[in-house]
Amino acid sequence: MPAVNAPRLRARTIEVPHSGDLLRFASPTSPLVWLRQGDGIVASGSAWRGEFTGETRIPDSADAWRQVVEAADIDDTVKATGSGLVAFGAFAFAAESGARSVLEVPELIVGRRGSVSFVTAITADGSEPKPRLPEAQPFGETDATAILEDGLMSSDEHRRAIDRALDLIHTGHLSKVVLAREQRGGLPAGADRRRLLARLASAYPECWTYAVDGLTGTSPETLVRVLERQVSARVLAGTAPRGADEEADARAQARLRHSEKNLAEHRYAVESALASLETLDTHDDPGTGLTSSRVPFTLKLPNLWHLASDIRGTLPTGVTVLDLVDALHPTAAVGGTPTPAALDAILALEPFDRQRYAGPVGWVGAGGDGEWAVALRGAEIDASGSITAYAGGGIVASSDAADEYRETQLKFRPIVEALRGDAEDESRRRGGKTTR
Repeated sequence: MPAVNAPRLRARTIEVPHSGDLLRFASPTSPLVWLRQGDGIVASGSAWRGEFTGETRIPDSADAWRQVVEAADIDDTVKATGSGLVAFGAFAFAAESGARSVLEVPELIVGRRGSVSFVTAITADGSEPKPRLPEAQPFGETDATAILEDGLMSSDEHRRAIDRALDLIHTGHLSKVVLAREQRGGLPAGADRRRLLARLASAYPECWTYAVDGLTGTSPETLVRVLERQVSARVLAGTAPRGADEEADARAQARLRHSEKNLAEHRYAVESALASLETLDTHDDPGTGLTSSRVPFTLKLPNLWHLASDIRGTLPTGVTVLDLVDALHPTAAVGGTPTPAALDAILALEPFDRQRYAGPVGWVGAGGDGEWAVALRGAEIDASGSITAYAGGGIVASSDAADEYRETQLKFRPIVEALRGDAEDESRRRGGKTTR
């Protein structure tokens, strides 16, 4: 276990009156945000930060977090999801990435779960934490808008990369590989990034709206969730655009449900997730293990249909949510099958660093619980406001390059429209609702 310079953090949580719009309590320039359907946690400041790299970045973070928790003094009478000592986290997709993988313990957290609102104050200097609900801050005048343009992976480059991926599949080197492309832009100086997050949360309320260390987006895919030792994970693989009207939408849903190509892609992803989790599943009673539904269901989002499967079970003894994150990442839904060959192909075929796109993003609590999503439908936004957005799709033997390019265009839409300032329009066109 690597030694960590872990200060003796002190955390105190109190219940407070209904907090209203949580985004009003986040930092305008460096928000820490984890929201779904208006509930979640937002934070500001930094009491402790760990950075991790390489192949062992996730297990190293899990070891570091254990050391931080062991040294901490925690007073949490609220005991709601996300209360007490919490670290926000975001991890690079690949071991070779130049992007930093981080755990960040903030100084102040404002949260809400159902009817319970709370505030956690955290200190690192030995002083007594003094939690109180801060004054909500109105959004700044400068909006977080930008126009994105294609980066290194142009449409022609994307087609050539898919052709090379299909060669690897047809020659037996791979069953599936996920290839991404990127778009780039920049925020205006002084932009209030909470405006961007508000549009994402409004348009996609059923997704996880996240912001950690500049990684920003709204993900439909739960990597893993542990609450009171109950584990749930959601696998998404297989995609179709929504129809223009109710009848066309029903046809699109039916086609996806019976598409051999998408069902095969989904099956690879579910089998990969279960195989990864089996390495941690040490239950003696098979009835308490981690299992998946046999048949995927269709998940409706404002602009897409997905094939989805849920995995459920009980957390094995001695295991934390970060151990599950390490076991699951990368899933076949964002990497491919077999995993080592798919990751090699991604490095060879994508002319850019994915950074933390398709990596784990979420939070971990002192008791080992937490919520983590796959960082999709979003972008890396650095301190200067430079934006790199990503979208990808799974390539299997029956893939068509033109169809795959159109799929990435659909997957770019949440972040593109939010940056353009019109993400709410999509929600209104779909009635403001999505279905899990």
